[in-house]
Amino acid sequence: MKVFSATLATETNTFAPLPTGLDAFRDRGYFPAGTHPDAPQLFTGPLWAARLRAEALGLELAEGLCAAAMPAGPTTRLAHETLRGELLADLRAAMPVDIVLLGLHGAMVAEGCDDCEGDLLARVRALVGPEVVIGAELDPHTHLTEAMVANADLLIAFREYPHTDAVERGLELVDACVAIARGEIRPVPAVFDTGTLRTLHTSREPMRGFVDRARALEGRDGIVSISAIHGFPWADVAELGTRLLVYADADAALARATADRLGAELRTVCDAMRVRGPSIDAALDDALAGPAWPVVLADGADNAGGGAPSDATFVLRRLVARRIEGAVLGPLWDPVAVSIAMQAGEGARVALRIGGKVAPVSGDPLDALVEVRALRRDATMPGLSGSVEPLGDCALVAIDGVEVLLNARRTQGFSTEMFTQMGVDLRARRIVVTKSSQHFFASFSRIAARTIYVDAPGTLTSDLTTLPYRKARRAVIEGF
Repeated sequence: MKVFSATLATETNTFAPLPTGLDAFRDRGYFPAGTHPDAPQLFTGPLWAARLRAEALGLELAEGLCAAAMPAGPTTRLAHETLRGELLADLRAAMPVDIVLLGLHGAMVAEGCDDCEGDLLARVRALVGPEVVIGAELDPHTHLTEAMVANADLLIAFREYPHTDAVERGLELVDACVAIARGEIRPVPAVFDTGTLRTLHTSREPMRGFVDRARALEGRDGIVSISAIHGFPWADVAELGTRLLVYADADAALARATADRLGAELRTVCDAMRVRGPSIDAALDDALAGPAWPVVLADGADNAGGGAPSDATFVLRRLVARRIEGAVLGPLWDPVAVSIAMQAGEGARVALRIGGKVAPVSGDPLDALVEVRALRRDATMPGLSGSVEPLGDCALVAIDGVEVLLNARRTQGFSTEMFTQMGVDLRARRIVVTKSSQHFFASFSRIAARTIYVDAPGTLTSDLTTLPYRKARRAVIEGF
């Protein structure tokens, strides 16, 4: 049985100031056909899973393009059409195939195309015909469209947020698609639209319990797969919203009934999780009150993983203005400041203009005399699902009692290792600020006395009504 696998993935914040061009893919993860490294990447779960299953299932694997970019603004037309064309050319070269496995995001928006995944799946279907099995793994922060569901035999989204299960779900996708190709199952989809939109952390209730209950149903009594589709709030598309996707084995009525029942439960979960975090100063007051430290503050509004520049200075300014001792913040993306610190050297005191460089949404730059405490070339940190995340060159600088991790490659704060490799003893700090919405939790929860999700200004503002939506349903936005 011959399998073709490839990846084209990014998450698009249509309000973000940074465009997503070809260099954005080449900088984050661009592997032409046959060059995928010997380690899993977040959006190449299907390919990696197919490698793991190849011998046991008797699969001949043809590996196509794998390209993923750090979330940012809309993908340029050139990048979209170039990468899509390269992937489809790889598929043509591999044909005939029995199965196509794609690693997608589900919230990629390009110039002239609001539904990049639906467009790609439709083109793949037209190329391979109706008999070839098409399966795709998605991020739950997707915009689930009719074109996506209609042109795939099976779509499976990560269960977990943070996304720690990309390989696990990839293995489930491979096994199910092989079963479809062998005629052992025939998945039939049903979609439930909750009519709302919510941030659904699976690390806390009631979403934790919902995910566990849904997982217990999969593979039993005719249910093939269940995926909670959270939606990605910072994208102006018609399909914006939280949905539930259910596949039942050759039973449309069962799929519909299960989707309706669980979808209504998911709507209740969404209502229960409508919570807004404290302001910056309220969060700092709460953290300083103790009684135990460190307290981790999540600056999700400047999360590069949601398309933000990651150079906002709003939280940093308050830490410095309040002269808070024992605080560390990062990663703050500022290649210019990193370069100057590198030239100055460890131990130097140098005047730096930090952050606030990309757009007004980043706030004003912070001018300060800093001490360069640590430098590291080409730093990395553990990412999600066994992947490795590049930080680029890094500089740890101190402004009085506040330390700042500056990095040269834009990314979010996945792991405590970004600090500890620079010599920071996190357990000796009172406040640890990471620019991340939720993916930090898998690592930072191990050292945090408490976690506070800060409602700060930034690209990923929690007040969606301030953003100029034109296509999304107004009721969904106002209910966030």
